Amino acid sequence: MDGFLAALAISFGVIFVAELGDKSQLMAMTFATRFRPWPVLLGISIATTVVHAVSVGIGYGLGAALPTGWISLAAGLAFLAFGVWTLRGDSLTEEERGRAERTTRSAIVAVSVAFFLAELGDKTMLATITLATQHGWAGTWIGSTVGMVAADALAILVGRLLGRRLPEEVIKYGAAALFAVFGFWLIADAIQQL
Repeated sequence: MDGFLAALAISFGVIFVAELGDKSQLMAMTFATRFRPWPVLLGISIATTVVHAVSVGIGYGLGAALPTGWISLAAGLAFLAFGVWTLRGDSLTEEERGRAERTTRSAIVAVSVAFFLAELGDKTMLATITLATQHGWAGTWIGSTVGMVAADALAILVGRLLGRRLPEEVIKYGAAALFAVFGFWLIADAIQQL
């Protein structure tokens, strides 16, 4: 059990620190200006749980890496699409306003997909793979997942505070610009890897 707790603590600390200032933490802040905090946190948690399970599986079982160049390219294009979608804006009919549950599901799906794509091949995924090769899978998976979600929860709080204080137009253009930056960043990373 000592090995499990050590893996849990080490993985939490390493991934929490690695996530600070990372693009996905900035994404969490951006999504929090558009959506309510709980769907954003749930979407992040779902994506992180899956990506870190894959990472631990690779690190523990195979010791290999994914072809991250093509994944980064797909993620970059998806982020450019998110930026255009943000600029286009959303308009809701009265019927749609009454469907808060559907909007919540849509936010969870959008955040989950975005985070899943952004995290594949990211430094936190690579760190989790490395940790799993050294510390086993269970503690590494739980610790890395909780560490990343905790760091992104801080970003959600900041995003919500900014969302209350900034005009809607500033948030819209700022979010679109951030998505475009993430998209070009991922595309540039993909070009270097291909």
